[in-house]
Amino acid sequence: MTAERTRVAIVGAGPAGLILSHLLAEAGIESIVLDNRTREEIEGTIKAGILEQGTVEVLEKIPHSRVHTVGHKHDGIELRFNGEGHRIDFPSHVDRSVWLYPQHEALIDLIKARLEAGQDLRFSTEVAAVEGAETDSPRVVGRNADGEPFEIVADFVVGADGSRSVVRPSVAGSMTAGYFREYPFAWFGILAEAPPSSKELIYSHSENGFALISQRSETVQRMYFQCDPETDPNSLSDAQIWETLQRCTPGTELKEGPIFQRDVLRFRSFVVSELRKGRIALVGDAAHTVPPTGAKGMNLAVGDVILLNEALRRLLLENDERGLDAYADAARQRIWKAQHFSWWMTSMLHDAPDASEFDKKRQLGELRSVIESEHGQAFLAEAYTGWPFRTTL
Repeated sequence: MTAERTRVAIVGAGPAGLILSHLLAEAGIESIVLDNRTREEIEGTIKAGILEQGTVEVLEKIPHSRVHTVGHKHDGIELRFNGEGHRIDFPSHVDRSVWLYPQHEALIDLIKARLEAGQDLRFSTEVAAVEGAETDSPRVVGRNADGEPFEIVADFVVGADGSRSVVRPSVAGSMTAGYFREYPFAWFGILAEAPPSSKELIYSHSENGFALISQRSETVQRMYFQCDPETDPNSLSDAQIWETLQRCTPGTELKEGPIFQRDVLRFRSFVVSELRKGRIALVGDAAHTVPPTGAKGMNLAVGDVILLNEALRRLLLENDERGLDAYADAARQRIWKAQHFSWWMTSMLHDAPDASEFDKKRQLGELRSVIESEHGQAFLAEAYTGWPFRTTL
């Protein structure tokens, strides 16, 4: 086996890995992107997609992006409690918006753009380990799509391979090294063939639990309600699901239709102890995960990539390591702001199993404090639409 050579080896062909490869290519830095999934699996796995304005501004500059043609601009959300809806208007507070554009659609665009640009993008490639973090030539080893062993020697390796990252142990020492929180509830999610029940997302807090009324398209809708993490997705009939969703959204008449997908999404927060070791760094879900309530997952990954791109350009084009040395601390600032916002939205809207009557009434007071305050609404709008990306280190 002869070792291949590249400047940057990127493990993971999700949004973080593909966007990073595009930004590096703009600077003339070659990369190899590896993923253990097939192209069909990557493009066919349906995931949520609320994109901050900054993320949209990154995507719209990449060829083949349909974020402005297939995506839908949303200028606000509705907070619903006590059977009443309260709209938070984003542009009036922060002059920013969000876009509803499912992640798998963005991945279809990104894969097409990278392949047409000549990107070395390898699907069905199993990475076993990353070695040599403390050297100037870290190595990625594994087996290719034909089951043959390979070795890639790079100037730098990036772990963009999700929450089950095989790169993480090379940086942090183990899969679990870091800061972790698990929530005592989950989301029961459905995809249904139905027209939209609302033009914008509804975050509903009720005595029956939380529900989120979202959309995917004019004919497919995504909805969630709070459930026990151990709930079996097949334990409820379609009629029971619609009844539960309606009970959790009093004052809103939901438009029903055939349910063709159902799942239970557990709530976890995680931040890895180390984001970088020597010539290996982590981005996206390989470095952190958040509850979906604040819509920060993919957006947080893009924030990491913007910073690491700057650091790698300085390292590989100018032999300047100062940007790389600053990467972890700079990324952590946004990561922990996003963790706080995600925790805050989650705690404010969900019923905790051990909540007392005091807790429940205090929660309603918190919701009212937000919607009755211009400053409270502005804080939510600023965090939800996304803080401007930091581009310098």
